[in-house]
Amino acid sequence: MTPTPTSVRISRIFASSGSAAVNKPLLVVIGLLGCSALAARGPVNAPDGALARAGFVDVRQLVPDMAEDIKYAGSDNFVGVQVDGYEAPRCYLLAPAARALARVEASLRPKHQRLLIWDCYRPTQAVAHFMRWAKDLGDQRTKAVHYPALDKTVLLGDYIAPRSGHSRGATVDLTMMQCDANDQHCVPLDMGTGFDVFDTLAHTDSPRATAMQHAHREQLKSAMESAGFNNYAMEWWHYTFKPEPSPDTYYDLPVR
Repeated sequence: MTPTPTSVRISRIFASSGSAAVNKPLLVVIGLLGCSALAARGPVNAPDGALARAGFVDVRQLVPDMAEDIKYAGSDNFVGVQVDGYEAPRCYLLAPAARALARVEASLRPKHQRLLIWDCYRPTQAVAHFMRWAKDLGDQRTKAVHYPALDKTVLLGDYIAPRSGHSRGATVDLTMMQCDANDQHCVPLDMGTGFDVFDTLAHTDSPRATAMQHAHREQLKSAMESAGFNNYAMEWWHYTFKPEPSPDTYYDLPVR
């Protein structure tokens, strides 16, 4: 069923030529999927620097050695291929969320711990790719790893939706690592599941998780909450910075 659009917010930026702005605004945000007038425009071919002009920061500008494994920029993800809109394996967030994430990382370093980031800002074209995949019931390549106990027909809704908070630029998917005394050989903590496992075991407070796994999840949750991030209860790895800097805007600038 095509969702009925209730509101659409369009943000515009200006491409620059030298120091002067060119009076040709670029559409950088698409509203609700299913709004035919906007969907017909297709993905935005944004110039380099468009994300920065929209207020996004590459997290590695703040933490140059931040550990990242951006799953949707490759094929190691539930879709099984590189996802639309991910032209580079980079973590972008709107500036307040990026600064908060840097504070979390700084708070962990004295304990020889680090974050490992899997996903940050997500273009709306990537979400559309997820929707197409979810409706292709013949593609079962990743079932054993990502939804072993569920039929693919039930993924739409709680797990895969027409819109994602990631597209608003303040949500991040991540885990925590423990390093040795020399801050090397960092190993992800046992959280009970990997990333994007569609299963009740991935619920943050799942009774199926062991005591140790719960303790690790609580360590991550405590560190993230201390900097203003809230957890999504169905996914232990999913955190959104509050208040969101741009709560009504869904961006479609490619990650590049």
